[in-house]
Amino acid sequence: MRIFAAEEVAAFQINLFWIVAQAASFLLFLVILYLVAFRRITGVLEERRSRIEQGLRDADQARVEREQAAAERLRVLTEARAESEEILARAQRLAEETRERDMAEVRGQLEQMRERAATDIAAEKDRALADVRAQVADLALAAAARVVGETMTSERERRLVDEFLAQMGSTEDGGRSRGRPN
Repeated sequence: MRIFAAEEVAAFQINLFWIVAQAASFLLFLVILYLVAFRRITGVLEERRSRIEQGLRDADQARVEREQAAAERLRVLTEARAESEEILARAQRLAEETRERDMAEVRGQLEQMRERAATDIAAEKDRALADVRAQVADLALAAAARVVGETMTSERERRLVDEFLAQMGSTEDGGRSRGRPN
């Protein structure tokens, strides 16, 4: 049993040289791994972190710009509505003024046409009365010539007719002023 125990003791020996060599080898491996891989991995991670931060800053900037653009769009839309309402009010006011001016112009033209028509009617009436008076004068002269039995001279006829018409005119005017119908 002893042999067995000696072998067991030898199997459990700790060799300090090998522990130091293994530790140095492990440290050398870590230094090489740090120099080769960790620096690159750290650089890649740092670059990725900075890109993500830049993306977040860009996203925040885009959000701010989008909000500003929305506010600007709303302001422009509000101004456009106010301007369109102002233009519409001006157009309605102008249309109303134009309509009133046109109506006044048409009223003026109608009044002128009415006055011209009244003047034309009065002139036509005077002309018709003059024709009737001339016919009445001719008939009166013919009747007077028959009654008198002689022919009247032209000058004398005219003087008599003028006196007759003057008498008739004053009689008509007097009849109108008293309320007699024509």
